[in-house]
Amino acid sequence: MIKTNSISKSIFLLAFLLCSTIAPAQNNKQKALETRRQELRREIQKINELRTENKSKEKSELSLIEDLNYKIRVLDNLIKVTNQQANLLTREIGANQKRITALRDELKQLKEDYAAMIVKSYKSKNQQSKIMFLLSSNDFKQAYKRLQYIKQYSDHQKQQGETIKAKTRELQQVNVDLLKQQEDKKKLIADNREHQKALETERKQHETIMKAVRKNISLYASQIKNKQREADRIDAQIDRIIKEAIASSNKRAGKATSSATFALTAEEKILASNFTANKGKLPWPVEKGFVKLGYGKQPHPLNKSLTINSNGVRIATERNAKVRAIFNGEVTKIVAIKNGNIIVMVRHGNYFTAYKNLGRVYVKKGDKISTKQEIGEVFTNPSSGETTLNFSIFKETRTENPASWIYKM
Repeated sequence: MIKTNSISKSIFLLAFLLCSTIAPAQNNKQKALETRRQELRREIQKINELRTENKSKEKSELSLIEDLNYKIRVLDNLIKVTNQQANLLTREIGANQKRITALRDELKQLKEDYAAMIVKSYKSKNQQSKIMFLLSSNDFKQAYKRLQYIKQYSDHQKQQGETIKAKTRELQQVNVDLLKQQEDKKKLIADNREHQKALETERKQHETIMKAVRKNISLYASQIKNKQREADRIDAQIDRIIKEAIASSNKRAGKATSSATFALTAEEKILASNFTANKGKLPWPVEKGFVKLGYGKQPHPLNKSLTINSNGVRIATERNAKVRAIFNGEVTKIVAIKNGNIIVMVRHGNYFTAYKNLGRVYVKKGDKISTKQEIGEVFTNPSSGETTLNFSIFKETRTENPASWIYKM
């Protein structure tokens, strides 16, 4: 019987240690998932707010498809994250149910042991019995040991009582946690149902627009190609500006103007180093907004056979949105694009940031600017009501993905 109890206690101890190790890891994962879920919810809220702001304007089919594609993608991600949270809660609920069973079994055993101890103590509680037990010792040493045994037995009895109280409190707390987890899971499931409905609505709207577009796909393909050619023309102009800046810096340093890299001063080297050190932590170039078009080559959402080549990101934002410098630097160039809007280019050592599609500019060439300083205002298209900032980062003439540099882009 003693051997069986020992094995049972060992199994329980092992299970408890496993739960103690797994629980914090699961809790951290749950927190990370909840943080991501809230980010996605805020993203959808921003999209809805911008839609409401521009609902009086007739957007082109191209723009509507971009908006819908983005919102569908965010909703898909939100549903996935919420499902992950619900599945993790299911595992946590299962683990807590097992823990409750194990705690009840242990509590039962502790109470049985305690009851047996009380009965034994009751039978020998007579003070005269204790005195006789001490007096019947063969010598002083044995009497001392017996006295110690009586004290240890009494302390053990108290300890068992405290252990039972502690385990009872632990069991009650696990029950409370279990009820909260079950309630949280219900809320997540209810949230996901709402997200699924919203996703279905967006997909239906997307399909309706796509049907209309397919009837005249050649016209839209031509518009897409024209937009890409215009973007390529602007990119080529920016490339020339950067090459001119490199040639100018090399000339001042007495180096070959044909070099593809900057001849940096000591101050410029520090600025470039600080810019690099803040990679992934730089602020957004607008206070509110979301990325409608990401960086790099990608199929066009309207016609998969056509490719978009984006050397930066396109950010949808609110009307009259202020453009902010993402880091300390110097205004190198302000360009008014033909058939387009203003571009402000800021140099950060051997890095450049380009802020395109500005309606108003608050700085001039040569100005030293600081992080988050307002440098202008995003242009709002009067016919569609869209306010979008095109933003790029360059290391010399090589483009960089802004999502790698801007915080949580």
